[in-house]
Amino acid sequence: MEFRVKRAPRIDAEITVPGDKSISHRAPIISALSNGVCVLRGFLPSNDCMRTVQALRVCGIPIEQPEPELLIIHGKKRLLTQPSGDIDCGNSGTTMRLLAGLFAGQPFNCRLVAGSTLSKRPMGRVIKPLREMGANIVAEGPNESAPLRITGSRLRGIEYDSPIASAQVKTALLLAGLFAKGKTTVKEPAPTRNHTELMLNYFLVRTLEEEDGGITIWGDQVPESRDFFIPGDISSAAFWLVAAGAQPGGHLLVRDIGLNETRTALLGVLIRMGAQVREAVEDVDQIEPRGTVEITGAPLKGTTMQGREIPQLIDELPILAVAGALASGTTTIRHAEELRIKETDRIAAIAHNLRAMGAQVIELNDGLEIHGRGSLRGARLASFGDHRIAMAFAIAGLFAEGETVVQDADCVNESYPEFGKALEEVMNPKRQRVTTPVISSLTASRVDSEE
Repeated sequence: MEFRVKRAPRIDAEITVPGDKSISHRAPIISALSNGVCVLRGFLPSNDCMRTVQALRVCGIPIEQPEPELLIIHGKKRLLTQPSGDIDCGNSGTTMRLLAGLFAGQPFNCRLVAGSTLSKRPMGRVIKPLREMGANIVAEGPNESAPLRITGSRLRGIEYDSPIASAQVKTALLLAGLFAKGKTTVKEPAPTRNHTELMLNYFLVRTLEEEDGGITIWGDQVPESRDFFIPGDISSAAFWLVAAGAQPGGHLLVRDIGLNETRTALLGVLIRMGAQVREAVEDVDQIEPRGTVEITGAPLKGTTMQGREIPQLIDELPILAVAGALASGTTTIRHAEELRIKETDRIAAIAHNLRAMGAQVIELNDGLEIHGRGSLRGARLASFGDHRIAMAFAIAGLFAEGETVVQDADCVNESYPEFGKALEEVMNPKRQRVTTPVISSLTASRVDSEE
């Protein structure tokens, strides 16, 4: 599959986006460990999230899916059964890292295998602390990569000072901590998304947020079964927010979107770049806040993204790099070396594709320096098998002269299966759906400033 994209008319629309990918991995796992039936609504039925669901099924967890976005999970009080064969994680790094933590303390052996891109990604960052807890994990691939062979072990709680800011590592250790003796504490060099902590609290698992920002969990707990609504994914909305925000006069309203404060740094960046952004939290009943975001486009200006902001922007950096190319002045991304070990080397992929579209880009070891020119030219581009690269450059094509073709775009099914359909609607709108600002009751817009 490929995306063929031409310059879009002015955006004036109201949309929703699919369920949050991070939460759609975590909620089924915690539900499976609970003491009863959990109903999950708003689930993201993408390839990656379904890998996690299928792994739980082969470990004896009954999961019904009467509708694509609805899961009914029958928790078995932390009792999993040994799978009859290898567990295929596909190319989902979240699936593999979270399952490594989940299976490390089980009374059975298992083997996690990976697809072509995941097999090249490092697993040492999660293997090392799990081994400190007593886990027996062997990475069969080069440089501590998949497949992972896990022999169930008796775990002990540890205090782990993580050298990297990684929500996946944190979650793996918290899941392992549920099966460990004593307490497990995880500290990070910078805050990362906190969906796991919030969800554990919602399922009545005892945790403690330490004064230094660490998180502690006590072992031998069983989550209480509860129903859960998964909000829309702000990382998926990011593509459309940038599309509208970079278009002077563009206007977009996104409803039922997750507004967790560890995920909304994107909105602050867009404000710094000159877009008008308003947000309204409308529901906090289930700890994860959700609501509405409204953006009005304007001529963008360059900005700098670096330091402690980066872990909370890591999934949005590809599309924000495109925003930088459409802005005036220079946009700089630093301290983002994590991008080099995603589905592809995203720093190199972004630089390659932006140059193909006529942008001036300097590739740094830990990021990019983009000299915006306000316009791009159509080109034939590679997705590099990376869903966020494919979607970011489809959006870039909406601002380019001539046609842009993004090749091998099937990878978008990993996180946003309906992206192609939404893209067609943007290029060929049937009707204008929003004509006036909607969030008029806010007393103030989000305010953010460059450090």
